Amino acid sequence: CVTLDVQAACRDSSVSQELLKEGFHRDLLVRVELGEDAGGCAVAARVFLPPGIFVDPYELARLRRHNLTKAVLFPDGVDLEAPEYLARGLVLLLFLEPEPRCSRCFRATVPVHARYHRPAQGTEEALVVLESPEVLLCCCHGHLSAECWEPADVDAPCSSDTTGPCQWHSMKHRPAYEESMLRVPVGLREHKSLVCALTVLTTGLCSGLILAAACKYGHFS
Repeated sequence: CVTLDVQAACRDSSVSQELLKEGFHRDLLVRVELGEDAGGCAVAARVFLPPGIFVDPYELARLRRHNLTKAVLFPDGVDLEAPEYLARGLVLLLFLEPEPRCSRCFRATVPVHARYHRPAQGTEEALVVLESPEVLLCCCHGHLSAECWEPADVDAPCSSDTTGPCQWHSMKHRPAYEESMLRVPVGLREHKSLVCALTVLTTGLCSGLILAAACKYGHFS
């Protein structure tokens, strides 16, 4: 009976994520519901961000200073201007807060941003897929069910406010119902010649207007 109860607790644990807002600048919401009590434990989600989406480390530091989010980014050096095809994936350790009306529920949000993609052939959108996050738990009392938890290879502190490493455990849970997808607008390759021609024409026109204004109103010694 105990084994069945533990297996039920594992199955009752779940994780979900959702991209809020619209456009290139979104909020990523992660929710976790545990199948057993995690009193006194730190709960976190290890989120794997593909190259098409990123977290701004400067924005993250500002939010941490105002206690609006708690997260650690790996690596912490991010090229904010790189397009998707020159960027690399990131790992975000997002510390979750307990929900007031559910003792086994935890959640957190963090701002994420989409990168520019290469022009596509025959479509005006590129898909950025976020895989299901990994749920992690860090407990001092060590009363975790062995059937539901296993040590995780995470070199990270127990919270965003500490620096010492912590022994994290990974949770066995139901996978997310569906992967989160971000649709990013992209240019069409069919329009390449037209865009280049208009760009050259506009640049030449503006340069001519600036040169004409400089000759008319400029004072040359």
